[in-house]
Amino acid sequence: MSQWWQWSPQPGSDKLGFAVVGVGRFGSAVCRELLQNGAEVLAVDSSERAIEELRQLEPAIEARVVDSTDEESMREAGVLEMGTVVVGISEPIEASITTTFIAKDSSGTKVRQVIARATSDLHEKMLKRVGADRVVFPSRMQGERLGLELVRPNLIERLELDDETGIDEIKVPDLFVGRSLRDLNLRKNYRVNVLAAGPTHRLTVNPPATYVLEPDYVLVVMGLMEDLQELPQT
Repeated sequence: MSQWWQWSPQPGSDKLGFAVVGVGRFGSAVCRELLQNGAEVLAVDSSERAIEELRQLEPAIEARVVDSTDEESMREAGVLEMGTVVVGISEPIEASITTTFIAKDSSGTKVRQVIARATSDLHEKMLKRVGADRVVFPSRMQGERLGLELVRPNLIERLELDDETGIDEIKVPDLFVGRSLRDLNLRKNYRVNVLAAGPTHRLTVNPPATYVLEPDYVLVVMGLMEDLQELPQT
């Protein structure tokens, strides 16, 4: 399978929670995916209307009207207490750049990862110069994928077969390393089927029960989305 993301969160960033700045189509998709996977999410936007629309879609979300270009407003809202900040602002460009800089460079900030949305190559360069760890050129689908990756850092790729069933390619979790597929019995214990396993460029399709998983191996498994999400993380 081809890899659509390579980003991995730094240690501890997910434990501090996630802030999403800008809740348009992309930001809302990130919020929704994070919430569905049980993550702590703080959503902020300068538009009261955008915040109200998000609350209608996700009544349980913590959402606030905040000027993200004002450092004290960001601090008071709790954005700088989060481990990961997703800057979903597209326009004006200077707002996304200032927001990124505040999140990463403010005194006492706990933010370890900033993922920012860009609209052009120049925008990308400027975001990286002020501290963005990752820059994306998003669509709604990418927003959902980013949200999923943030809570499942060992996920390499997902293929959705329908609304309920999918195929995931994942890095072998530490808990599985050194154990055979027979010992793990993933069908019984996690309700997923193993389609392939092994090194990235030399996968064994339909591996035998005696197959032992090694560090840096990948697993390709199929099952219900809710069961796939229950697999251990690296």
